[in-house]
Amino acid sequence: MTTQQVPAIRLRGLKKSYQKLHVLRGVDFDVARGSIFALLGSNGAGKTTVVKILSTLLKADAGAASVNGFDVATQAAKVRESISLTGQFAAVDEILTGRENLVLVARLRHLRHPGTIADELLERFSLTDAATRKASTYSGGMRRRLDIAMSLIGNPPVIFLDEPTTGLDPQARIEVWQAVRQLASQGTTVLLTTQYLDEAEQLADRIAILHEGRIIVNGTLTELKQLLPSATVEYVEKQPTLEDVFLTLVGAGKDGEPAMTAASVPTSREQR
Repeated sequence: MTTQQVPAIRLRGLKKSYQKLHVLRGVDFDVARGSIFALLGSNGAGKTTVVKILSTLLKADAGAASVNGFDVATQAAKVRESISLTGQFAAVDEILTGRENLVLVARLRHLRHPGTIADELLERFSLTDAATRKASTYSGGMRRRLDIAMSLIGNPPVIFLDEPTTGLDPQARIEVWQAVRQLASQGTTVLLTTQYLDEAEQLADRIAILHEGRIIVNGTLTELKQLLPSATVEYVEKQPTLEDVFLTLVGAGKDGEPAMTAASVPTSREQR
């Protein structure tokens, strides 16, 4: 198997518990190079635990995982050289300008020509006009785009985005989506964790649903929709949405509430 054929990310039988709480109960999936893979799940499903294990911040109790061909348990340093992690909250320094944030990270990574690197990333993420403004003046979407740009310094082949649009307004979310699409178009492998169903529909090449510590389904959006029959209402055929698939497989949450945020996903009823 050539390097390009080896999955960028591979998990087999991954398990993790905190005392009597079994968070991961044997998680398996592969992520192809240069693709966007969405890991869907309710709050507490274990999505962030998966990311922490893959990024060497947490040790698994059992199973195996590799990133960019390197074992996360025995080759942690190589894994860290291959990845970047962007969490739920932007890690920018608000006192510095957008350009200064990028230059700082480039210098910390001992890269040559940090100013050139910063300018290229500012242009890539449509932040050139705001380069000399303090990050504290940026909108939520701009901060998140700057955060992702900072994480790309050094050109890591794999990036983890852990619920990157949490707390953002609709326009800011669209800006982040555009940035993520651009990453994949340029060959970066993206593992995206989210509880927003429309986000997975918009971005992912493949989608896996993590529920009660296990992957209960893994496939393309088309494959997942085929799990439910089409609905015919007044002779109009309606394909199931990802929301229909998720709620059918996972069920409702406590007190009858939906198990996760549907955001702006259309409802499952056809209205005339």
